[in-house]
Amino acid sequence: MNKDNVLRLARAVIEAEAEAIASLITRINDDFSAACEIILACQGRIVVTGMGKSGHIGGKIAATLASTGTPAFFVHPGEASHGDLGMITTKDVVLALSYSGETHELLTIVPMIKQLGVPMIAMTGEPASGLAKAANIHLDVSVTKEACPLGLAPTSSTTATLVMGDALAVALLESRGFTETDFAKSHPGGTLGRRLLLHVKDIMHTGTDIPVIHEHASVAEALMEMTQKGLGMTAITGPEDKLAGIFTDGDLRRALDKQINIHTTRIHEVMTPDCITTTPMTLAAEALQLMENRKINALLVLDSHHQLCGALNLLGLLRAGIA
Repeated sequence: MNKDNVLRLARAVIEAEAEAIASLITRINDDFSAACEIILACQGRIVVTGMGKSGHIGGKIAATLASTGTPAFFVHPGEASHGDLGMITTKDVVLALSYSGETHELLTIVPMIKQLGVPMIAMTGEPASGLAKAANIHLDVSVTKEACPLGLAPTSSTTATLVMGDALAVALLESRGFTETDFAKSHPGGTLGRRLLLHVKDIMHTGTDIPVIHEHASVAEALMEMTQKGLGMTAITGPEDKLAGIFTDGDLRRALDKQINIHTTRIHEVMTPDCITTTPMTLAAEALQLMENRKINALLVLDSHHQLCGALNLLGLLRAGIA
């Protein structure tokens, strides 16, 4: 292997594909906005179809559309000719991908799509092709050259098609007023979904799992409660079970530095009063940010009546996949 030659070729590929992407900017025109209008008016789903490498790109475009607020799915054009065409309804819009615009499997199903009266948007590299002419809207994704040195393998052309699909998805996202929360709802298993959908109430310790002790208890009793509940802290309550403060591992270290007697010292003498709290409906991600900003490892949770209703620590947030 010639290292210099490999690096030269790799850089040339990136440069060629970057040029192909840059050339698309001038093609974001009235045809592009018309395509967006057709998709926004769609009462069904966007049916993306394409053969070979265009099919692989089509699958990704369909997934991107679906995850950003535009319901979409991919149909293989070969399978469409053998029954899957029934997946397309009169309320749908077809997005057909073919760089040559002459892919036999696609042209075979075009008459049936037309018969259904389904609007069709084509992405091709040949504006004069059969597919481009048959489409209601044509989006030009032509490139001056493929990044492949043989000029054969779809490289720059597939990249250009993918980017045009991303441009459509993002333009539609913005037009729909699609938000981070909307995105999270379609990605509940992902990190973003957890950060935007998970609330403190979903992961906090409640009921008898909350470490809590009265302010007149001894430090030794507080340590027993902390050990049993395993959160590295305990809530301290006063009259009418109102929250009076918190006692943490850090408070314990500071108290021991003063050489206190843990059996005779009352917990209210060494606790942290006016402690930082949160609410059940606070996003878990916001609770984590609060901990980081205040350099603390635990939070007590108060309900709308300012009554203690939960507790959580940093480890719980980590286990929930928030951090």
